[in-house]
Amino acid sequence: MSKAKKIFTEGWEDYSLIDAGGGKKLERWGKVITIRPERQAYFHSGLPFAEWKVLAHLEFEEISTTKGKWKVLKPTTVPWSINYQDLCFLLNTTPFKHIGLFPEQSTNWAFIRENLKENQKILNLFAYTGASSLAGKSIGAEVVHVDSLKQLIDWSSQNMKSSKLDGIKWVCEDALKFANRELKRGHKYDLIQMDPPAFGRGAKGEKWFLEQKIEELIETAFQLLNKDGWLILNTYSPKVNFASTYQKVKNAFRSECETAGELWMKTGTDKELYYGDIFRIQKK
Repeated sequence: MSKAKKIFTEGWEDYSLIDAGGGKKLERWGKVITIRPERQAYFHSGLPFAEWKVLAHLEFEEISTTKGKWKVLKPTTVPWSINYQDLCFLLNTTPFKHIGLFPEQSTNWAFIRENLKENQKILNLFAYTGASSLAGKSIGAEVVHVDSLKQLIDWSSQNMKSSKLDGIKWVCEDALKFANRELKRGHKYDLIQMDPPAFGRGAKGEKWFLEQKIEELIETAFQLLNKDGWLILNTYSPKVNFASTYQKVKNAFRSECETAGELWMKTGTDKELYYGDIFRIQKK
């Protein structure tokens, strides 16, 4: 498959993508509205920025490509919480424009709940603040949550408690190293989700680049999966193209993906925003 089809995901009661354009996006998180940088929003916004400023409570202003600061446009409470169905997520401002949730991933939370059964095993690699971990635990699955940053493990634990769940296994470690060790231990899973960053650091500060690791990640995931197990892979890196990744997945699994394409979301002003590529495949 050389060309990716568009796959649209949607907001929910507590989240909406209001508008995007001019290198920014306007989002509603519960009662709080934010303006954040977005390189994929290279088109004109549906509403003028002056209207954005009237609506928004917080705006992230970039200082460099890796950090910035938040500007308060109108009073609001920080941190705050929002819900996705019966799950509860704590949101907070960070120096890196993120606030603790990737809303486009809601398509995966729904998939996990619809396709996994109680007592099946989920491995969530590069797990961030644990939304997919909560989705799995909420249906009674056994969940192993792996992230290399302790502060994200702590944040995930808060989300688990806020959602009135317990029993997730937390692992603060480099995701690929942990996965390879699981292979040696002979452990198997029924679903593996990976949302790896384009660039990352391991638990001991070691650098790695997705384009150098993507093939090993896919092959390791295949070996860790039980028969009929699922791999969910999201990528968001200019150095990892769709056609190449699709071929790597196809080669490892020896079959076609059930779902493969570009992940998009429509704004309330009818703009379309790209959120990277998504692949879902079942081990036959």
